[in-house]
Amino acid sequence: MDRELNGAMRNVSINGAQLNGHNNGGIGGQDETDRVGVAQGGGAVLSATAAAATTTTATKSASAAATNVAKATATTNSTHSPQQIALLSAAEKSKMVYELCQQLLLTDEQVQELCYRILHELRRGLAKDTHPKANVKCFVTYVQDLPNGNERGKFLALDLGGTNFRVLLIHLQENNDFQMESRIYAIPQHIMIGSGTQLFDHIAECLSNFMSEHNVYKERLPLGFTFSFPLRQLGLTKGLLETWTKGFNCAGVVNEDVVQLLKDAIARRGDVQIDVCAILNDTTGTLMSCAWKNHNCKIGLIVGTGANACYMERVEEAELFDAEDPRKKHVLINTEWGAFGDNGALDFVRTEFDRDIDVHSINPGKQTFEKMISGMYMGELVRLVLVKMTQAGILFNGQDSEVLNTRGLFFTKYVSEIEADEPGNFTNCRLVLEELGLTNATDGDCANVRYICECVSKRAAHLVSAGIATLINKMDEPTVTVGVDGSVYRFHPKFHNLMVEKISQLIKPGITFDLMLSEDGSGRGAALVAAVACREDIIKSKK
Repeated sequence: MDRELNGAMRNVSINGAQLNGHNNGGIGGQDETDRVGVAQGGGAVLSATAAAATTTTATKSASAAATNVAKATATTNSTHSPQQIALLSAAEKSKMVYELCQQLLLTDEQVQELCYRILHELRRGLAKDTHPKANVKCFVTYVQDLPNGNERGKFLALDLGGTNFRVLLIHLQENNDFQMESRIYAIPQHIMIGSGTQLFDHIAECLSNFMSEHNVYKERLPLGFTFSFPLRQLGLTKGLLETWTKGFNCAGVVNEDVVQLLKDAIARRGDVQIDVCAILNDTTGTLMSCAWKNHNCKIGLIVGTGANACYMERVEEAELFDAEDPRKKHVLINTEWGAFGDNGALDFVRTEFDRDIDVHSINPGKQTFEKMISGMYMGELVRLVLVKMTQAGILFNGQDSEVLNTRGLFFTKYVSEIEADEPGNFTNCRLVLEELGLTNATDGDCANVRYICECVSKRAAHLVSAGIATLINKMDEPTVTVGVDGSVYRFHPKFHNLMVEKISQLIKPGITFDLMLSEDGSGRGAALVAAVACREDIIKSKK
């Protein structure tokens, strides 16, 4: 299969006409993106097989498609002076917006091609010989056991991933019941850029204070450690920091085992007894949190500020994993699929707006997939389209604003708010536009703004769905639950339905799936990883 995909991946013919003719239905009725696709299209869609037979290079034809759409739009715009555009009817202006946005709508052929490419990259990450150069790293988490509902007792969780960190005490009880208490602690700026010893001493002090406040000071408790920085994991309780991000620059931590640094800090105090049982990222925690209630949960997904997924893989497929227990057939893989496309694999569906986002980001050329999906960039993608249309005189009579022209000020929450308006109602849209300093919007402008939001969010949902469907098909289990967390999935009014519909189209016949909203993956999930590790230790000690 790898040989088949390498260099000669399924080739799909994608042209401007097919882009215009794309039609994706929405659950419970069509949104504006569907209506436009039907109105402008009408041609038969090539099957993937037929398309493969008619094209030699998918990337070239796809790039040409995007270029053709952009040229068509540019031509349409160039034939009208600003004065002429001002005289166009609302319907004519809407058509111009629709034409530009077709490059943001993925055809069925493009989505199918994405699935093949994602599978190819997953296999490169899993294989020992291709892993070093793979973009989708597929890191081994060393988690082999999922919750079975029999975990009992008190567990601590430490959630470190930003300028604050959380400490949680979770008491797992019968009947999937639990009690949870938590507290957020600040990390002063001087500690964020001080020494590693200072940082972990501060964390250990806060852990001690927390245990004292919650009357477990004298108890010996297991702890799960969510560490949301780039980590090279070498075991369930061993992980080396690759590099600091998010404003941290603590000396003496890079390439060191952060679990050991935490243990050393706890030992220096000598006043509390804590067993660090596991280190994990938030995606793993999301899966574990859902698996405690739903034992079919085998995939964890984050669609928030970032984008990532993890899944249960067969041990023989994970070539970098040295299995200790031959009876355990699976291991959890952290895909780190936000970097998919960094090698150009996504160029055939990237647009001028994606390239603009990338060029102006803090990490050009990196996290390509994430930049097309996540909440950090979704609002900015919409803003770039709005600016282009406004400068052409198509939106708002060409009247822009300082806020609209400022990068990062069209927040992703605006996309969710605008799409939450009922059809024909623009209450939220007008409130958002007022915040942007755009007070002269017509109903036609509002409809166009909503359509642009729908195109961007639908594309994000379809990109994620291609990834999840690929994982489900690769796992090839009859029933799979996907545990999902993140602000985009949690708050966007249509994201869940868009995903369910698209995944249903892409998975093998006979497989069923569902999407389950996670509850506090980085907190409760971390405690559950510790709980499962303790459960397994008890089982081993009894043998």
